[in-house]
Amino acid sequence: MAVDGSSGTDSSGMTDGAEDAADHDVLVVGGCGVDTVVRVDELRIPGGDSLPVPPIRDYVAHAGNGVALNFHALGRRTKFLDFLGDDMLGRLILDRYASAGLDFDHLPAPAGTPRSVNLVDREGRRFSFFDGRHPADLLMPVSFCGPHLDRARHVYLSRSHVNRELFAEARRRDVPVSTDLHAWNGTDPSAHPWAYGADYLFMSAAAVPGRAPDVLRGIIARGRARLAVATDGAAGSYVVERARPELVRHFPVVRPELPVVDSNGAGDAYVTAFLHTLFDGGDLDQCALAGAVSGAFACGHHGTHEAQIGAAELAAGCLRAVTPPMAEGVVDALPGGAAAGA
Repeated sequence: MAVDGSSGTDSSGMTDGAEDAADHDVLVVGGCGVDTVVRVDELRIPGGDSLPVPPIRDYVAHAGNGVALNFHALGRRTKFLDFLGDDMLGRLILDRYASAGLDFDHLPAPAGTPRSVNLVDREGRRFSFFDGRHPADLLMPVSFCGPHLDRARHVYLSRSHVNRELFAEARRRDVPVSTDLHAWNGTDPSAHPWAYGADYLFMSAAAVPGRAPDVLRGIIARGRARLAVATDGAAGSYVVERARPELVRHFPVVRPELPVVDSNGAGDAYVTAFLHTLFDGGDLDQCALAGAVSGAFACGHHGTHEAQIGAAELAAGCLRAVTPPMAEGVVDALPGGAAAGA
């Protein structure tokens, strides 16, 4: 894949030559919680003071959870670290990971387990009310996660303030880092440690309508990202590489093989399949296709991260994939091949 490398790492997104010494293909830090999903006809509050809805359900969720479970399902040796409350939601999470066989360690969360209430409409679109819960000064101790960083080939840091000081620790160990900014508006400084500290950057285009190419170029220009990706739902995804920052490539979605019922977790499914393919030496076209197939798979299942695609199923899905008549290729290029930020 045509991305710039750095000392101690290769273009596959993992530490170079460290497979025998590493216990973890991927270390995920931060980002577990519980989603309460409420299914509604449309994403608006109707008149009156109540509305009958289908059964309201709780799901183990949030970005770190989705990334960890998806990597685990794809056969990657995955370690997950986070803070967790000694409460009903925390026990729900521990039971889920024990059932899945996910390697998870945690420290006590003083304010309890994070949660969200998500409205999901009949088209599968969702709106989330997020309760991050952790105190602003809560940080993941290096004494706790450092030994795992020493044994990891790649680190995914969720956009959770508890891990904001771990970028420097990963760089010191020459371990590449990925993250997902989700609905960042391109300017909010609270996201800067993740936006400009990650080697592989993912985000949603939802909060930057019409500006995704410029925002991605800005991430490349100001930070250390080798590539930056913006997913845009049914409109596909946009990718900028450090090797050619003047070009923004567009990739379409794939036609879902199952009816779309819930978009919760689709972005996390995209990220993990994209990186999984990158780890195997896939090129940008193969990575984006794998991400689209995995995202479509997630949209065909109710709940957040309730079903994960496996490696064989992902490979077969990529072979079967049908893309709508939406041309892929370069959608934006700076005049004269100028570099972003020039």
